[in-house]
Amino acid sequence: MDLATTVQAWIEPWAEEMAELLAELVAMDTENPPGRGLGRCGTRLRSVMEELGLEPEIIPVPPHEQLEEPCVVRGHVGNGSKLLYFHGHFDVVPAQSRAQFLPERRNGRMYGRGTADMKGGLVSMLYGAAAARDLGLLDDGKIVFHLVCDEETGSDASSGYLRREGLIDPAAVAMVTAEPTAGAIWHASRGALTLRVEIKGREAHVGQAHLGDNAFAHMVAIAAPLNDLARELLHKRTAFPMADEVAKGSMMVVGGASGSGANFNAVPGSAWFSIDRRFNPEEDVDEEIARLTEVIDAAAAAAGASTSIEVLQRQPSGGTPEQHPLAQALAASAAEVEGSAPTFELCPGILETRWYSQLGVPAFGYGPGRLDVSHGPGEYIDEAAMRRCAAVYALFAARAFTS
Repeated sequence: MDLATTVQAWIEPWAEEMAELLAELVAMDTENPPGRGLGRCGTRLRSVMEELGLEPEIIPVPPHEQLEEPCVVRGHVGNGSKLLYFHGHFDVVPAQSRAQFLPERRNGRMYGRGTADMKGGLVSMLYGAAAARDLGLLDDGKIVFHLVCDEETGSDASSGYLRREGLIDPAAVAMVTAEPTAGAIWHASRGALTLRVEIKGREAHVGQAHLGDNAFAHMVAIAAPLNDLARELLHKRTAFPMADEVAKGSMMVVGGASGSGANFNAVPGSAWFSIDRRFNPEEDVDEEIARLTEVIDAAAAAAGASTSIEVLQRQPSGGTPEQHPLAQALAASAAEVEGSAPTFELCPGILETRWYSQLGVPAFGYGPGRLDVSHGPGEYIDEAAMRRCAAVYALFAARAFTS
């Protein structure tokens, strides 16, 4: 019996327990925003990890916006000198219906909010690590879990806390996070830059509109060249592989959020809009800030407007070469279980891998869920895929500690 078959044979008897755990986690409403139920879910994850012998602890993190009891659940298995991180998040995007917190099993799938992104992946990681331990695959290695609470809103409160407090070891051999990649390997991700542009005008009653200075009109004038830039950027293609050629373009959304004025019968004296920029690994975050600032300043000067720019998010892109030994170790592990080699792709968004790759740790997204159903009203995960992914994680640990 080959190792992949051995690992899968260890996992299969746990199928019902894995499904029951996933259903329990899905039923815990951890919508973010606003970030409710995080402490309760973290406590349950700790108890499950205790039952599996994964040496857990809860690390409280400082209060952050509306997050309820923000925390990181940290655990480990093995005592070797080589360190591998299993990273995941237990917050979920807001549901389209409260019924999504009533998990439903049918035709080999579990339906509900967070099944694909990424509570199903967390279950895969927990049981994959337990399999690696029980089958003696850890060798001179140690798997460390970081389960965080605010990935859906940028992860500064939890992953950022780990980074700031020196709790991510730059000497780790690798990191993997259970994002819904449907069996592909995300070995790179875009960077993120979010700006809030404020425009000042002068308020006046509609009957004396000539005395006012319309901040909304200025906002429209400033946004126009930014929309032109967004169309131009879309034609800048990354060299990293993606399934969709158009998706390789460099992305920007202008005005995803905006607001102005105080009432319908007054010239608006203030206005604001957002810019969300997701740039490819070939692009530099500082150069992108400078480019956007230059466009905004030039448009504001032409309109005679007074503006200010606030940087809300600034995250560099990151990636690990497809040829890296640990990238190939993960690919070989997936191929053994799935029967065919996985594709390597650039994640279309940003990933938690960035907190590790910035420190030089090879970092990857690989998980059992599907991106095309994540965040949607029919979100689900295939239970068999969840178990196969657990086997991949166990095999990856074995290879990571012997490569």
